[in-house]
Amino acid sequence: MKIARFFAAVAALTVAAFCVSAQTKPATPAPQPAAPQTVAVPDSKMAMIYSDAFLDPKTGIARFTSLLGTLNREFQPRQAELTALQTKINTLTKEIEDTQTVADPNTIRTKRDQLAAMTTELKRKSEDAEAAYGKRRQDIFMPLQQDIGKALEAFAKARGITVIVDGSQVPVVYAADSIDITRAFINDFNSKNPATASVAQP
Repeated sequence: MKIARFFAAVAALTVAAFCVSAQTKPATPAPQPAAPQTVAVPDSKMAMIYSDAFLDPKTGIARFTSLLGTLNREFQPRQAELTALQTKINTLTKEIEDTQTVADPNTIRTKRDQLAAMTTELKRKSEDAEAAYGKRRQDIFMPLQQDIGKALEAFAKARGITVIVDGSQVPVVYAADSIDITRAFINDFNSKNPATASVAQP
């Protein structure tokens, strides 16, 4: 999520030179140069914010932690299934290793076929779960990101802030603590956006 980008603009001043001909006839008055234009320089008030702090489970944005918990609960059954399948694979792998020198070759071959099938199944289900998790995460967190963007804009306007730089996204050599609004914004957002907000069901 991009909070703000700061770009510096440089204005170039063009100077026109006029040549006067050296003739004996009366010189024609040279045209007067146009008065220099005055460019209004806007007043600006810059602030820093560190969006990484939004994700802190204890001191960050409460809705984020709540939504993350909801997301993980939704996918807990899939995670349990993958964990159980991995356990079966580990157990079968150990059986093959421990008995391959003494067991019937056909039995070992059958177990290796089973192991290959379970390994393929685990890979497929893991990829499916990862894709589903990513899509659901985007669906859940996109509204929160939009709300944070709107709230940050309103927070800035109410305090006369014209530029906000996200120190978590842009390298900053130095910034005084006095312009860091991270904690003030998180507190303001949490007070207006309870963590118990409903989540759209998939």
